[in-house]
Amino acid sequence: TGAGKSILLDALGLALGGRSDAALIRAGADQANVSAVFEIENPALLKLLDTVADEHGLSLETPLILRRVVGRDGKSRAFINDQPVGIALLKQIGGYLLEIHGQFDTHGLLNPATHRGLLDNFAGLDAQVKKLSDTYHEWKAAEAAWQEQQQNLERARAEQDFLSAAVNELTDLAPEAGEADKLADQRSQLQNREKITEALLSAQQALNNDRGASVALSQAGKAIARLTDKAQGLNEILAAIDRAADETAEAARMLDHFMVSLDARPDALQRIEERLFALRAMARKHGVPVDDLPALCEQLSAKIALLSDKGDTIAKLATQTKAKREAYITLAQKLGDARRKAVPKLEKAIAAELPPLKLDRARITMELPPLPEDQWSAEGMERATFLAATNPGAPFGPLHKVASGGELSRFMLALKVVLSANDVIGTLVFDEVDAGIGGSTASAVGERLARLAETKQILVVTHSPQVAARGATHMRVSKTLTKGKTLTTVDTLDQNERQEEIARMLAGAQITDAARNAAASLIADAS
Repeated sequence: TGAGKSILLDALGLALGGRSDAALIRAGADQANVSAVFEIENPALLKLLDTVADEHGLSLETPLILRRVVGRDGKSRAFINDQPVGIALLKQIGGYLLEIHGQFDTHGLLNPATHRGLLDNFAGLDAQVKKLSDTYHEWKAAEAAWQEQQQNLERARAEQDFLSAAVNELTDLAPEAGEADKLADQRSQLQNREKITEALLSAQQALNNDRGASVALSQAGKAIARLTDKAQGLNEILAAIDRAADETAEAARMLDHFMVSLDARPDALQRIEERLFALRAMARKHGVPVDDLPALCEQLSAKIALLSDKGDTIAKLATQTKAKREAYITLAQKLGDARRKAVPKLEKAIAAELPPLKLDRARITMELPPLPEDQWSAEGMERATFLAATNPGAPFGPLHKVASGGELSRFMLALKVVLSANDVIGTLVFDEVDAGIGGSTASAVGERLARLAETKQILVVTHSPQVAARGATHMRVSKTLTKGKTLTTVDTLDQNERQEEIARMLAGAQITDAARNAAASLIADAS
């Protein structure tokens, strides 16, 4: 007690997205930095993490490093593999990797919102839940489209005169995408026609007069062509001259074409100005950019078309919505039946784990009351709630109201043993799950933790020698005071140190030979 194990749990909780607190920062330091590194081998967990990563545009490779930095102002930053993320996402991903269960932190059982998922996990209903979720979202999307179309129709009826006038104006104007930019460029050309014409004439003369580039290139080509059979390499030079001549000829043609385009009607500039004015005035009238006028015309025309289809589109959407709703109900009823069928099996499996955990008088059940339609969700049409009675004759009630902190921890342990086969979470932390028990009950807790450790990574904070003896690795947490600073140290014990530590847990400060023998016996029995 007081050795500093809480700082380890606080650090883990922080790395997994728990609430930050500037009080966690060491005196004299500007920030606290916590990292947790996870090696992941479970294919199902890897697939789940890949799905989450794709949804958020992340790259998640193993090992997965969750990091949290807390400043003196209490504000924190979160990172996954050095990629900045929000705290909510850190908490979501952390929840797939590790769970912390303590005497006062059995959130899985305290939160009824998780109970339905625990049942589905036990019964292997994840595929059905996924299919139901997809169907639910399809139903709601169809319903939203139907409602939106109804609202559009109501607005269209209210705005019918405005819509007709606006569409007529836009149709008469006939705006085109990119037209304003094109007109602005033409206007610039016409405004600078004299300067441009002068430059074009100068360029034409440089290319086409008696001493121009075209004539020079022609003469150069003829001179080289006479000697191509006299020296190697001349053919390449001739080819280069020919290419230059072709490019020069093309440039001359382009100059001629541009000159013709400048020879516009006298009123061309005025017509462009008037067209630009009309486009911009229409855009201001409707509060949109000029380039959005064609799309606006299509949108308003679609609203008018909605008035003329006599409700056919809405009727079609209503039919689709009804079909999606019926599909959801069918799947939800099948899932509900599967859940009700699984409840007795789950209750029986949990009940079998309770007596050795000093919960032999306890009873646990699960209720599946139906939900009203306005509470139907992607998870189904019923609520799932664990209820317990810890004494004979006592009525069933919510777990957190009828069970003590220690009982809740042991209920969670029993549940984890039952669910471990289908649970993707690879690491479980138990903080003093053995509080208030000893003897055979503590041994039973240790035995179940050892069973969990066959398929999971289990970290147990314990004062119980019976539980500690079950561990494959024993770490001792101690606190020292050095130069006015308190340091928490974690040491991994070898076999002899482990036996000595368990003997200390049995005997206290004065370790006797009897305690050492008892420790050796506990370790041997656990092996």
